[in-house]
Amino acid sequence: MKGMRSVGILATGSYTPEKVLTNADLEKMVETSDEWIVTRTGIRERRISSEEQASSDLAYEAAKKALAKANISADQLDMIIVATVTPDNMFPSTACLLQEKLGATKAAALDVSAACTGFLYGIAVGSQFIANGMYRYVLVIGVETLSKITNYEDRNTCVLFGDGAGAALLGPVADGFGFLAFELGADGSGGPLLSLPAGGSRIPASRESVEQKLHYISMAGSEVFKFAVRVMNTATETVLEKAGLAKEQIDLLVPHQANLRIIDSAIKRFGLSEEKVVVNLDRYGNMSSASIPVALDEALAEGRLKEGDNVVLVGFGGGLTWGATLLRWSTREA
Repeated sequence: MKGMRSVGILATGSYTPEKVLTNADLEKMVETSDEWIVTRTGIRERRISSEEQASSDLAYEAAKKALAKANISADQLDMIIVATVTPDNMFPSTACLLQEKLGATKAAALDVSAACTGFLYGIAVGSQFIANGMYRYVLVIGVETLSKITNYEDRNTCVLFGDGAGAALLGPVADGFGFLAFELGADGSGGPLLSLPAGGSRIPASRESVEQKLHYISMAGSEVFKFAVRVMNTATETVLEKAGLAKEQIDLLVPHQANLRIIDSAIKRFGLSEEKVVVNLDRYGNMSSASIPVALDEALAEGRLKEGDNVVLVGFGGGLTWGATLLRWSTREA
């Protein structure tokens, strides 16, 4: 768009709790096995937050790292966007709590709720403020403490989820770099397939809602799986088309880390080598909105990204929602 600034990711940061919950640990809790979990999901272990840790605490650790790498102080931030389905409270927003923890006194703050697609929604929203010149620095964080809403008596869901936080500092970059295309989507008719039934205004907290275990994640696994395979591919194809690039020009794919079979379908669809795809769900499980930024931060730490690389971030989640972005990598501020 004429007069719009190019926006990219200037720095990243991530944090995962110390406690590790392995498949062997889960074998002692529910009727499952390491072989069953690995075969169906690719997950071997996940991180679990402590009783004292809330989402804002994890977000704070990831945010500090991103700001330090960019050599940006918290008081330079114009906006903080936190993507989460496990906020510290219904309100105030986790972004406001994080703003206070960081001392980012000049920053506007809001939460985004798009489940596992939350980080992608967050960077799509945040980048617009920079592109139009309203703000210069926007901090976007995907953070989840899913262990707090996971039923560890339900073997179909408890093996999947973990806790963590990933941060990205957005800012202006040179023309031709940064975000080249976004694709966001939603299908509310699929809302019941992946939800937290109670705790809102539809089913307020009550003795009955607690006894019926309605404050835990509810998921129709096979339906979500079919949806995920489809939209991961179509969303990626759409951003490639919008950016005018071919699948052969993808240098790195950073997918939502939910299930290895879903990621494998994308690898085959786009003819990518394993070196061009980031996979860490074996160590972290599904961290919802945190999975993409944590994977991106680890890829950077491993030297898998260089200036000018074409990077696709793609995910799906409850809502149902999906999203993707394609960016030409550069951390050099314009």
